[in-house]
Amino acid sequence: MTENNATPPRRIIYVHGYSLKPSESVLEEFTRHAIRSGIQRDYPEDIAAFDEADVGLAYYGDLTRPLLKDRGREYDEELDIGDRKNALIALQSVSRRKKFGFRQYDSLPGKSAKKEFLAGIIAPVMGLLGQTMRLLGRVAPVFAAYLQNEDGLGTRIRDRVRGEIIEAMESGATLMIVSHGMGSIVAYDVLWQLSRDPRFSDHATTKVDCFVSMGAPLSDNYIRKYLLGAKSAGIERYPGNIINWLNLSAEDDYLCHDGTVADDFREMMREHIVSRITDFRIYNQTVRYGKSNPHSSVGYLIHPRLSKIIRDWLCERPGLIQ
Repeated sequence: MTENNATPPRRIIYVHGYSLKPSESVLEEFTRHAIRSGIQRDYPEDIAAFDEADVGLAYYGDLTRPLLKDRGREYDEELDIGDRKNALIALQSVSRRKKFGFRQYDSLPGKSAKKEFLAGIIAPVMGLLGQTMRLLGRVAPVFAAYLQNEDGLGTRIRDRVRGEIIEAMESGATLMIVSHGMGSIVAYDVLWQLSRDPRFSDHATTKVDCFVSMGAPLSDNYIRKYLLGAKSAGIERYPGNIINWLNLSAEDDYLCHDGTVADDFREMMREHIVSRITDFRIYNQTVRYGKSNPHSSVGYLIHPRLSKIIRDWLCERPGLIQ
């Protein structure tokens, strides 16, 4: 714990998404480097604040890899790492934050709104027909397995992520959780457990200062039915330990085709169990394997909006949600 009158240390935990991932050490270093590159680009005078922060990773890629291999998903880790680096290098060459707009995004190779359009049209229909999990199982098998806790996968992933968050809470650090894709669902579920599940009552009153979700399907009507707490009544449906919730959704990102969470979780604001929920629409400039990939974590992590959120949070600037 920190000494009296001392400024608590700042800690950032990143919760990754569902696709095949490189090793924990590689992904952790890559994540830190991507975030740092964005802050260095936009706020070089404040880069020391980031370097002094404790930036870590809640990793579960080793838990999901066997399932993906069983489903026939091949993985060339060396190639993946190389393509991630190439994508980051390309994004690092964008020297001004104003260049992350629509004009530049619209010129990316292979850019298409088809996946997002189909997600917006097909997902509700499949939901009405009770086929959401069948569709999700084909597109994102790990995500479907997590939501249904197939072979205990959901439990094991939550245990892993919860351990990292509890350790950060017990350290006395001021905590920010940054999450991507399915990782946002995992983080949300864990925060619900910590604030509502009697098994974790020792941590029920400990707050997360800032929860950042990126490319998150939390606004999807059918996915929300599988969230922990979804069947509870009143405020017990929601985590009670988030102060600020900031959500980033990229144009054409099929996994967050709705794009906004503030309207879907407005009861949290109405019942005063969160201080802010703010949505941001961005353009993800990532090119993976020669094609635009608006869901890619790389483009979210280096984006000027996330850079500003993290810099303002680290430096306690009043512009946290502007």
